Parts: sequence; structure tokens; C-alpha cells
Amino acid sequence: MLGRTYDDQVCSIARALEVVGERWSLLIVRDALLGLRRFDEFQGSLGIARNVLTDRLNKLVEQDVFRRVRYQDRPARYEYRLTPMGEELFLPLLALMYWGDRHLAGEAGPPRVVEHAGCGGVVVERLTCSACGETVPSGQVRTRPGPALAKRFD
Repeated sequence: MLGRTYDDQVCSIARALEVVGERWSLLIVRDALLGLRRFDEFQGSLGIARNVLTDRLNKLVEQDVFRRVRYQDRPARYEYRLTPMGEELFLPLLALMYWGDRHLAGEAGPPRVVEHAGCGGVVVERLTCSACGETVPSGQVRTRPGPALAKRFD
């Protein structure tokens, strides 16, 4: 049985969940990727309690997903900007969105469509082999122990 934290797990998914696994965290990141930056913008978009939003933003800043940037001195006000680590959450969020579109979207269809700004084409998620460039179906993917897991059993 998993405990309250995943500290003893040698697993990158468990470690990632320690950072963004709380129910509001990915929605805050989603809104930041959509251009929101200020506390009131997040609160208005999500309808989240202010104390919960404060706690989540502080944790995401502490974990280097966001950085706080002062935009006003009197009173002191801050906006939250994604760090490079936070921006890298775009791909996992996109995959999660597409999964939700396929399995959970209502009759009206998906709420958002992701397009290439350069040509207007729809962006698709795809597993691609770095060696041959082919698209790899999930059934043709395998994993093997990496250095951290191999070290654990030495």
C-alpha cells in the first residue's frame, strides 16, 4: 500500500506525483500554459479556495515549476511564471487531455483543439522512435531497468 508520500519509491512517475499529483496542481499549470499568471486569474478560472490556491502555488514555486515575479510594489503583488521545468509539463498535459478527449468528452466533442500556430494543422500526440523515426504503437514499447533501478539491486 502506498503511503502519504512516495519517498521510498524508485520511480520517476511517483517522484513526479510528489510535485504535481495533487488535484489542483496540473489545472494551475494548464491555466499558466493558457496564459494566466496572476493569483486572481487562477482563482477566477478554477473557483478554488484562496487558501488552497496559495498552498498549491507555494508548493509549485518551492518545487521550481513556477517562479514568483513582482509586478507591483504597493501593495506588493506577484505573478507566477512557469520555469523551464514547468513548461515541460506541456507534453504530459497534452497527452492527458487527448486521453480525456478520447474517453471522457461529451457529445459536443473536445473542449479545446490544439493547432500548430505556423500552419493551423491539428497537433497530435505520438510515440516516435529516436533511432528510426517511426511511430511506435504503445503495444510495441518495452522498458528495461535504468541506472537508478539497477543500482538499487546491487
